[in-house]
Amino acid sequence: MRKKVNITDGIFPMPVLMVATYNDDGSVNVMNAAWGTMQDRNIVALNLTETHKTVQNIKARGAFTVSIADAAHVLEADYFGIASGKEIPNKLEKAGLTTSKAETVNAPVINEFPICLECEFIEYQNSTYGCGVIGKVVNVTADESVMPNGKLDMSLVNAIAFDPYTHGYYKVSERVGEALKDGLKLR
Repeated sequence: MRKKVNITDGIFPMPVLMVATYNDDGSVNVMNAAWGTMQDRNIVALNLTETHKTVQNIKARGAFTVSIADAAHVLEADYFGIASGKEIPNKLEKAGLTTSKAETVNAPVINEFPICLECEFIEYQNSTYGCGVIGKVVNVTADESVMPNGKLDMSLVNAIAFDPYTHGYYKVSERVGEALKDGLKLR
């Protein structure tokens, strides 16, 4: 038997994405954004309001990075979601993380997160059913620790997902099937 569950603002699992930009003074700003997805192979969409310091930075700089948060840094990832860049300009330093400049865009890469998408800002959309930053992914880098034999192994990333029903984080690390292949057995 099925039971009614309250409507919430998301679908589980939701990726935990770290969006990083440079502030006007060149310092780093990072925010936690669980409301993000890929719209196409190289187009990322982040459901963010214009009031975020991060969105203001993206518009000013024309670039941003999106890193996939991992279980080893859940504390820092959550902090980036509760601390505002407008109120705490040195969030990155307080979290004890480091950055390097992205290879292809004017934005920082957070060194401790295993995967990073470098994005060029395309546009900001604002409509009745949502708002957000649209970016073109122009480069993706991964830490060598998640690339045995030079190939990305997502089970080593230990990505975390956000549960909007209970506000929990969950580790996503076990491969359970082969996409676009396993279902063929039912033909």
